[in-house]
Amino acid sequence: MAVRFAYCPFRLLFKHPFETSHGSRDGTDALFVRAEEDGMVGYGEVTLPPYLKETITEAIAQLRGWASSHLGTAEELLRQLEADTSAFQDAAGARAGLHSALLDIFSRQQQQTVVQHYKVTFIKQPITLMTLGVMPDAELEDRLRELPASTALKLKVGDAGSIQRVLAVARLDGRRILLDGNQGYSTCEDVEALLGIQPVARWIGLEQPFQEAHDELNGTLAQRTAVVVFGDESIRSKADLQAKRSLFGGVNIKLMKAGGLDRVAGLMHEARRNGQQVMLGSMSESSLGCTAMAHFAGAADVVDLDGPWLIKNDPFEGIRMTDSGGLRMPQDAGIGATLKADLDFIPVGA
Repeated sequence: MAVRFAYCPFRLLFKHPFETSHGSRDGTDALFVRAEEDGMVGYGEVTLPPYLKETITEAIAQLRGWASSHLGTAEELLRQLEADTSAFQDAAGARAGLHSALLDIFSRQQQQTVVQHYKVTFIKQPITLMTLGVMPDAELEDRLRELPASTALKLKVGDAGSIQRVLAVARLDGRRILLDGNQGYSTCEDVEALLGIQPVARWIGLEQPFQEAHDELNGTLAQRTAVVVFGDESIRSKADLQAKRSLFGGVNIKLMKAGGLDRVAGLMHEARRNGQQVMLGSMSESSLGCTAMAHFAGAADVVDLDGPWLIKNDPFEGIRMTDSGGLRMPQDAGIGATLKADLDFIPVGA
């Protein structure tokens, strides 16, 4: 029997307004994808922050167009999607949601997890991050108290109050810190002034301090400091990773950027070949998208999959965090995330 598809637009809402150097938002537009075959169901997620060019309306159109022109079993459709490099051009999020739904249902049929499907080799326990956005210093202590016991923190910087806020967090919390510039800096000197306020050992790394148009500054900064610079917005594909491998000591790989778990696996392998560190990131996805990515955690250096702890209306449940800051994965086959909300899915073709 051929796979049937459905989708559900959804607005993921933050517990608190989330602010970076580029502005504040109260949530993120998402689209949940459902694939069904012979009573077996799989789910995928498309979550698109406003700074991306792709929109939910476009993702729906991409999904409907592809699903209406492709018929087959989950296994057949998964192979077709992975083999067709021309599909979903400039629609990485839509491809990621479709691919996850097909992989989820196929892995469930095979009674295997995503880890087993991709034969992910466990290397080590990664550093786990919980994120603090830009906020008044007076709110920091309460926000820190709300977060689970990750092994480290991620702080959004690049605004005028960055140094004061980082110093305040360093006084309140003893965990190591990864700084996320979100392209908010224009000179190496400004970044070095921030890095100089704490011993080098306190920093895990620095993520995308400069705009993509000024990527050469990342290479300069890496030469002038002992801190690992992770590429985020500058790296979306294997081609980007190869072209810019000398500029970054690490890469933040995200499901919505990569366009599917198959491409995440490829980017991780390529980064390792380059001698780069691997961070698994997210775009504030729900427990569905973050659990999907967490299957690769044992092969990563840093894991930044904190969406489920930052949003207040998560319709899925999946990964959990232990008291010691490690990730606890669900044991179910497939992605392992379970739908807990009553979502109104719209069948493709309706």
